[in-house]
Amino acid sequence: MKRVQTVLSPHRQRVFLVVLSILLQLGIFLAIFLSFNQFFVYFYWICLLISVVVSLYISSRKTKLAYKIAWIIPILLVPVMGGVMYLILGGGRKLKFQRSEAHRAFRRQLLTAPEPEALAQYGPDAAQQVCYLRRAALCPAYTGTETQYYPSGEAFFPAFLEALEQARQYIFLEYFIIAEGAMWSQTLEILRRKAAEGVDVRVIYDGVGSAATLPEDYPETLAAMGIRCRPFHPFLPVLSIHQNNRDHRKLCVIDGETGFVSGLNLADEYIGRLVRFGVWKDNALLLRGPAVWSLTVFFLTMWDDHQPVPSDYARFRPKPFPVSAAPGIVAPYADTPFPEDTICADLHLQMITKAKRYLYLTTPYLVIDETLSSALCTAARSGVDVRIMTPHIPDKKVVFAVTQSNYPTLLEAGARIFEFTPGFLHSKTVVADDLYASVGSCNLDYRSFYLQFENGVWMCGTPAVAGVRDDFLSTMDRCREITLADCRVRSPLTRLLHSVYRLFSPLF
Repeated sequence: MKRVQTVLSPHRQRVFLVVLSILLQLGIFLAIFLSFNQFFVYFYWICLLISVVVSLYISSRKTKLAYKIAWIIPILLVPVMGGVMYLILGGGRKLKFQRSEAHRAFRRQLLTAPEPEALAQYGPDAAQQVCYLRRAALCPAYTGTETQYYPSGEAFFPAFLEALEQARQYIFLEYFIIAEGAMWSQTLEILRRKAAEGVDVRVIYDGVGSAATLPEDYPETLAAMGIRCRPFHPFLPVLSIHQNNRDHRKLCVIDGETGFVSGLNLADEYIGRLVRFGVWKDNALLLRGPAVWSLTVFFLTMWDDHQPVPSDYARFRPKPFPVSAAPGIVAPYADTPFPEDTICADLHLQMITKAKRYLYLTTPYLVIDETLSSALCTAARSGVDVRIMTPHIPDKKVVFAVTQSNYPTLLEAGARIFEFTPGFLHSKTVVADDLYASVGSCNLDYRSFYLQFENGVWMCGTPAVAGVRDDFLSTMDRCREITLADCRVRSPLTRLLHSVYRLFSPLF
């Protein structure tokens, strides 16, 4: 019998070595810790004091209760190690500089946009959501911006390539994952030609998200083509919780006039060229008009991450757009892992609580805290038609189990849940009452809400709102509705394990 050898790709070998290094550091830490056993009494009381002080500090921080509990419980259960581990892994020093710089750039570049006069016609609920995005996220709303919704990666990709071909001044791409393959090859060929023509082409990809799909020296490869590239926080062999703070955004900006926001990355499975977990369901949104300026600012603030000289934003501001009859209001928004920023979570909460007739949500992961769960249940009990769509074939089995563990509470309240049976649903959308909708990169989970950089577009009264709604309704034909009977087959031990994972998921 012939023996089959499995050989890891160079990219995956690099990820394996980094993970091995992190585990080695953890082992060294434990070995040093155990070496103090002869001074156990003194060591115990010092560590206990540290754990109490750290717990008090965490409880006083301006962040979500679920995140606090996920840290405080293990610290108090294992006080000899808990507080010290938080000092090694936790904290937020690295992100504070980013926050101040990003907020200064946002305030200078975005808050000069006037509030849309047409806002009043959409009612007080819409006005409050716009007010929140302006005050909390520093993200203004715009009129006169065209929107077009694409219900799949296959529908999005030709329009994406066509828009890249029209670039005259600059192309900015920011994606969590870029993977070598047909999708990226076609994209890269256009980027290479445009760079040769003098177009300013820049690419940001996440250092962890793309660690297994791109070689370590990929920025140099792109630089040889005239393309400027910066990986966001490369995957380093360092034991730190900051490895969790990833750039999960997905956006493209062309000349400050055309922009794309989506749930999809630049990899073949997102456009049906590679089969992973069955049929891959995703989506994208095209913007054309003044609102694209916000996407430009989002990109440049990330590009300037820890750079001594900030970008000259005036170079990238397009000429005033001609007056457009495009209906509705568009508000691109961005979120960060800073404890003070909970834009995505709060915006979802507002859309849930303000829904009057129906609320449809799609998400690949349903790992929500008590606040969102309670809001969804309250909406359903109040007569709102609440429907949630998730995958049937998961990409992460443990997370999918936690997703399913949230079903019973929602179903008992009257919400309806549908699993996309052909494969993996990766789109992240919210639509309510034929009035407003959101499309973007944010999942309904702790990582997106509290640990990652995310982006999206809130819309009110635009044609794309109907596109999001129609996509949900048509996709239901390929879904299986979940009942309470489906949820009762899991054993008590399985439910216990799911509860434990859900408790500590805010950290990971």
